[in-house]
Amino acid sequence: MIIKGITAQITKTVANEDTAEKVKSGSLPVLATPVLSAAMEEAACKALAPFLQEGETTVGGSISLIHKAPTLPGRTITVTATVTDIRGKKISFHITASDENGDIGEADHDRFLVNSRQFMEKAEARNGRKQ
Repeated sequence: MIIKGITAQITKTVANEDTAEKVKSGSLPVLATPVLSAAMEEAACKALAPFLQEGETTVGGSISLIHKAPTLPGRTITVTATVTDIRGKKISFHITASDENGDIGEADHDRFLVNSRQFMEKAEARNGRKQ
């Protein structure tokens, strides 16, 4: 059962391909905001994984991210996601991120519990393809 307070943490060493310059979200060789966002979603998924039933998954619905400080390649980021609210199929998180020099960002993130098969059927139908 998913409850408030469930927490998970991931770590990631920033590689050159994780920089704004490489992912084209900017021109500098520092951790790209889209890569930080993906790490935050990864931590949220990790928090929920032990509680999902057969055939269930979660999909991202929204993320409101504040990227506070730059991180250079070779540094390690630590991302912690905590469930803050559950309303039906909507699960909300507060997520923090830091590197060896301190706080680098935070986000509020919503995910939705879905049936994997039904979700993919709807995606295929929406795109004119049948399974």
